[in-house]
Amino acid sequence: MKTLFEKIWEKHIVDTLPDGTIQLYIDRLYCHEVTSPQAFAGLRERGLKPFRPELVTCVPDHNVPTLSQDKPIEDPISKKQVDTLEKNAKDFGLTYYGLLHPKNGIIHVVGPENGLTQPGMTIVCGDSHTSTHGALGAIAFGIGTSEVEMTLATQCIMQSKPKTMRITIDGQLKPGVTAKDIALYIIRNMTTGGATGYFVEYAGEAIRNTTMEERLTICNLSIEMGARGGMIAPDEVTFAYLKDREFAPREEAWEKSLKYWRTLYSDPGASFDKEVSFRAEDIEPMVTFGTNPGMGIGIRESIPSLESVAEASRASFQKALDYMGFEAGDPMLGKPIDYVFLGSCTNGRIEDFRAFASLVKGKKKAAGVTAWLVPGSWQVEREIRAEGIDKVLEEAGFELRQPGCSACLAMNDDKIPAGKYAVSTSNRNFEGRQGPGSRTILAGPLVAAAAALTGKLTDPRELN
Repeated sequence: MKTLFEKIWEKHIVDTLPDGTIQLYIDRLYCHEVTSPQAFAGLRERGLKPFRPELVTCVPDHNVPTLSQDKPIEDPISKKQVDTLEKNAKDFGLTYYGLLHPKNGIIHVVGPENGLTQPGMTIVCGDSHTSTHGALGAIAFGIGTSEVEMTLATQCIMQSKPKTMRITIDGQLKPGVTAKDIALYIIRNMTTGGATGYFVEYAGEAIRNTTMEERLTICNLSIEMGARGGMIAPDEVTFAYLKDREFAPREEAWEKSLKYWRTLYSDPGASFDKEVSFRAEDIEPMVTFGTNPGMGIGIRESIPSLESVAEASRASFQKALDYMGFEAGDPMLGKPIDYVFLGSCTNGRIEDFRAFASLVKGKKKAAGVTAWLVPGSWQVEREIRAEGIDKVLEEAGFELRQPGCSACLAMNDDKIPAGKYAVSTSNRNFEGRQGPGSRTILAGPLVAAAAALTGKLTDPRELN
């Protein structure tokens, strides 16, 4: 009896060293502009070429502007990083989807939507949110720069086998509760270190009832509770999502792949190192109040009291509240906000824009709120326009920007000013994550839409 993780992991073992370290074969390497320059420099120094260049895809995303991408990047550091990735891809004969390319976007959006990410694969990238790709039933995780170099040179990396955990969510979600709320609820209960050392499989009725894009959101946030990665067993939802995508198998190859993919599930009786269960009915629209994703509560709850926090954590808890300008016991409802960000590899897909638009349709953005609505890829942008979502947003007072990581992190022009509050659909709310002194409240697309309409934290269920 084997878990889903074990089935894929064991199929990719090339060798096992005397100390137990595994030489693991990698099916797909994604490269962006931030963590790859040193890796390519290392290849040059050693006179090496990528071992299997056809398995490498390069996409700039972190440093790209979300306006005027047809013009040169103004920030010299960002421009250098993007230009360097383009040169490295050209020099080493690698696939490169640069700015304005129809397949450009955030790498963790581009991979699945083009069928590059497939069940049963091992996938790595020099980015922690590589865990996103596990939603299609793959082992996907972030690696360091030296490991990027190792993968380029050998298509393998050295790894210790992580422990396994299954998180089961049974029951039915309440109306107005999104995949982002599921993930933030899990992290709140698990804490940001509760899954350290584990690879997590999500299971249960509530997970089976999610769409593919919702699964991508859930697996994306696995890393925020310390997990090595997250995954969901592929099923008919997965197969329907992949069918006819550009790089998915076709005709006879599709039937052959499908036969294998249908074997990718945890066997009944398979043993996990840890099992955790939650009820879907307990999950409400979530917001964070502190400076890590684990500091979350239901939007109608109040910030916990200092006395309710473990004594060893009270100093850091108070430090987080001081940074955010909040008080223990404060309700979150009604807190004023300045910025709203819809986007990132967590919530920058077409379903996120559909959800946002469903709430703002026929209404108007609040005066004084700056909203950055950033598609996760040009494919998402095309879908937005094809469905008329851009018109709904425009009529409500919103502007659609160009694809990129945008305000998820302060590596491009989209920075939240010091002291300002941003409701963000991204994945991290660390101090200064969205700009020096910025204050980030993580939430899903419906809570973000409600905040954009009212200028304060609002339960989106009140606006339907």
